[in-house]
Formats: sequence, structure tokens, C-alpha cells
Amino acid sequence: MDQMLYKRWCTSSKLKEDRKHYWVYIENEGGRNEIRKDLVKTIRTHYDRLERIADDVERLGYKTAAKILSEQMPQTPKSRSGDLGEILATELVEEEIGLRVPVRRLRYKDGRNMAMRGDDFIGAGYDEAGEKLWLLKGEAKSNKVLGKATVTSARKVLNRDSGRCTPDSLLFVANRLLESNDQDDNALGRSLRDEVGLKSLRADRIDHMLFTVSGNGPHASLKEDLDATGTNRDHYVVNLHIEDHQDFIAAMYQEAEDLGDD
Repeated sequence: MDQMLYKRWCTSSKLKEDRKHYWVYIENEGGRNEIRKDLVKTIRTHYDRLERIADDVERLGYKTAAKILSEQMPQTPKSRSGDLGEILATELVEEEIGLRVPVRRLRYKDGRNMAMRGDDFIGAGYDEAGEKLWLLKGEAKSNKVLGKATVTSARKVLNRDSGRCTPDSLLFVANRLLESNDQDDNALGRSLRDEVGLKSLRADRIDHMLFTVSGNGPHASLKEDLDATGTNRDHYVVNLHIEDHQDFIAAMYQEAEDLGDD
């Protein structure tokens, strides 16, 4: 996104101890209205390229183009909730951490109401010198009521594969980047593909993020979970508090599917 989403939408509180980051985001009064159009556009970009949607509009008109877009988007509350969690996590990583989430995974779902397997999101980039690969492995959870069981299961997934990104998830991202016409994408894709084979990245260059969006705000288990993690990598534990969680998701998808006529 061209404009910062979270900075205009929310007030954040951030605690940092060693390599542990605890971030809580609460909507500002009027913040949602300020970012609404941008968020709707962002949701669309996670399912299709905006230029493709524009091409559909030009060829077929708004109504038919909206039908095509709608066919790519989930229709059940549970699927929409899960997808929106991934979308909001992806945008946060790119806005606040400075790593790219280089592939919009949701464009490649084999069923619009099905959850994709593998890591929810992978951030990738290089260190400050621009030489060494740096990764972020992420789990996103979206719940009306967030509780300890959800947090525990997410941490289990992050710890899987010795805390590394799963090989199939990394290969998926690498191969999409290698198909790009962009040389920087190709170079990053090559680095990721090499890492699948070499497994040379140390733990301190594979950060973890547990991203949650919930109606009840940050459950105590989130801070407890962060306190229990090690210090060999950066750990981010994040909560985005959306009080009307389910109504918000329904409204966002309804607006994202409606291309209007302007």
C-alpha cells in the first residue's frame, strides 16, 4: 500500500524486552473510516491484481467484473475471518518491520472457502548490509473471542520444523518469485530456493510473529506465551482489537466485492 494503514487507523502500544516485542493495536475514533477505502482495495489485491480487475471492468462492465472477483473471495464467515487475519498480518509486517511478504498467497487458493496449508505468511528480505537473507515465519489467528487454546496451537505451529519456515511454504514463495519478470524478485526467489536445500540460516535470522485479531482484545495468554519464548530470535506477538469483529469482517468483504460503477 502507498499509504500507511496502521498508523492512520490505530493507536499502538509496544513493549520490547531483549528480542521480544509485544504490540497491541486499538482503533482510533474515526480511524476505520479514514482507512476504509484503502483497506477495501488492499483486500482485493490479496485475491487478484488491481490491473486485472480493471481490465475485467473495461471489457465486461462493473457488474460482471464484480462477479469474477467474488468467485475468488471466501463466502463463509470462518474463511473470511481466517483470510482477513492473514491480510492484516501481511500489511503489518510490510509497514512495521520492513520485510516484504513477497507473494500474496490467497491468489493461489485451490478453493475459495478452504484454508491453505503451510505457513500463514512469510516475510523475506536481507540484513542491513543487504547481503544475508532474513526471514520471518508467521501465524495469523482471527477470533471473535481469543483464548489460550488458540495461542498455544499457533505457537506449536511456529515451533514446528525447528522454528524454520516449512520447506513447502518456502518453495511455494521461491517459485512464484522465480516466475516474475522482476530481477530483484528472481534474486530473492533464488535465495529462498537455496535455503530450502542448504538450511543454512541460523535461528537468529528467522524471526517469528504470532498475529491475532480479536473482538476481546489481548488475552492474558498472549503475554504469557511471549514471556515463555527463547531469546535466540526476534519474537513478535501482536493483537489488533476490533470490538465488532464479525460485523467488521462481513462489512469489509461486502465492500470489497462491490466494485460499484465509478
